[in-house]
This record gives sequence, structure tokens and C-alpha cells, in this order.
Amino acid sequence: MNTLTAGGVIFDRVSKRYGEVAAVDDVSFTIAPGTLVTLLGPSGCGKTTTLRMAAGLESASSGRILIGGEDVTKRAASERNVSLVFQSYALFPHMSVLDNVCYGPVSAKVEKSRARELARDKLNMLGLTGLEQRLPSELSGGQQQRVAVARALVLEPAVLLFDEPLSNLDAKLRRRVRQEIRELQQSLQLTVLYVTHDQSEALAVSDQIIVMDRGRIAQQGTPRTLYRQPASHFLADFIGDANLVDGELLRVGDALHFSAAGVSLPVRSPSNDSGPATLALRPHRLRLVAAAGAALHGTCKRADYLGSHIEVLVNTPWGELLVFGDADASDAPLAGAAIGLAFDPGDAIVLAR
Repeated sequence: MNTLTAGGVIFDRVSKRYGEVAAVDDVSFTIAPGTLVTLLGPSGCGKTTTLRMAAGLESASSGRILIGGEDVTKRAASERNVSLVFQSYALFPHMSVLDNVCYGPVSAKVEKSRARELARDKLNMLGLTGLEQRLPSELSGGQQQRVAVARALVLEPAVLLFDEPLSNLDAKLRRRVRQEIRELQQSLQLTVLYVTHDQSEALAVSDQIIVMDRGRIAQQGTPRTLYRQPASHFLADFIGDANLVDGELLRVGDALHFSAAGVSLPVRSPSNDSGPATLALRPHRLRLVAAAGAALHGTCKRADYLGSHIEVLVNTPWGELLVFGDADASDAPLAGAAIGLAFDPGDAIVLAR
């Protein structure tokens, strides 16, 4: 498969202000050529504004934006070697698939036969051969998404930008199309800046994730690092499911214990400092054990069967804790039953408070 020329992206202390409001505030990051970096965060965090500044659809109030080593901060969108795949796909409903993909090169004054050749190549690359003469309304959601990607790729951009590309698809189709995007990005060594609010989507497709909160970068790292080592209460709560418990970190001899509501259990912490702390416990790291003798005990509030696992909500001295249990277990707890909980010290995430 042919490769495209990828370029890197650098945001150097970039801000975007609307009057006194900072939508993006002093943001710096680097996207290495051939990698996929996701901007992740809740609505209003600044991720889409950041993407639009990379595309040239919004101007930066301050700072520099470099693409492929060139300062493009003041350049118009048409003068940047990037292509944007919109959330709504933005396909022309009256044009065939082929004409939709040809539109960019033809508008750029590429000879029509050459434009069609380029378009057919990209459609073939994305498994759309045979659909050239269909209208967008005659395609599935996943096929429309791939046509939008083909239309972006036909311009052979240095950087490909995705704005919430899967939000219009159902859950099963989202999983399939996100894998197709990832495989395409890796096979072509594309540089991709990808925006989503979906944590599982970001974890699945990214080389690096940049989590934004209120216009700033809250944390940046690999999917594994952000999931296992969140830097704050916000990160632990936002990425994946987590039970958050406020308490105290105490030193007991050479060990650390987390104590809350009269229950103290051993934990590990990189800081080894005692003091106020928040404990983040992932539901799949908690184990259901017999109530008798358990240091942390409670009452089953409900147990929901979800096919791949059961979700058990347990009332404990530490509040309501969510536990993911084995769906095949024959002894799933019943509502009102006494239950014990346990976890390995290394599985608890200790956050300063």
C-alpha cells in the first residue's frame, strides 16, 4: 500500500480567547510524524477549538502552530497541508461517491481524468471499489465515513484531522470503523490529530492521548499510562470507571495504609507521603469475597447481568462501590446479601488531595 508524506505538528503555547474568555489557554504539545494523537475531554474543554486552530478555521490569539516544520500560525486553511474529516461527513448528497472524492482535486485545478484516478485509488484503499456511482444516501453509515476519509486522503495531506468522526454511528459500527481508521493510519503512517469525548474510543486508537479540561492540558501520555496512572481526581474519574474514596494515607511501619470511615487497608503510592488522599479503585480490580473476615464489607444493593460481566453495586463504609464480577459465576450476590470486598495494594491508585 502506498504511503503518504506525513508531517509533524507542534503547538507552542497556543491560546484562543473570545473577549475575556480563554477557550484554549497556553497549550503546548507535539505530534510526531506518523502517529495518532487524540484530544480527549468533556464538552467545552477546548479540544474542538484546538483542532480548528490546527485546520486554520480558527486563528490563534497567541502562540505558534507548526506543521511539517513550517510556521502556519497566520496561514489560511487553504494554505495548510491538512485535511479535515467532519463529524457530519459533509458529503454532497447530489453527487456520486466518485464525484465527492474528486471534488478536492478538481477544485484545485487537477485535470479531471487524473482526479478520478486519484479518487479511485483512495476508494480502493478503503474497500469502496464498486460503490463509485452510488449516492451518499445509498450507503451505510460506515461506508459514508470511509468516503469522507477517502475525500480527505485524496489531497495527500501531511496531517489528517478527525472531528468526532464516529459520533453518528451505532456502538457496534463505531468499534469496527475505529479499528479501520487505526489500521489505515498505521499502514499509511499518517499523522493524525483526532478529537473525541469517548474514552474507550481514545484508548483504542491512540498512540498518545491529550486530556483537556477547561482549556488546558490536564495530562498527556499513552493510553496505558493515563488509565493506570491518572494525575488527578478529574483524570481518574474521567478515563474509565473508578470508585473514588476520600481519606488519609497513613504510614504503618514500613507500609502505607489508606484509611477512611474506620477501615484501613494497605496500598502502594509512588510518593510514600502520608496525609489527605483520594483512593481510586477500578471496578475490575475489586474482588467479591466472603463477608466473614473481610476488612471491607458491605451489602449488595444490586447485581446487573451484562453478558460479559456482572455489575455489582455494594454499600460499604467507603460509600457505594461498583464492582465488575464474573458473569459465569454461579454465586452472584443477591440484593441485600452481606458481601466482602478486597483488592491488591498495587491495584489501588493513590491521588493527593
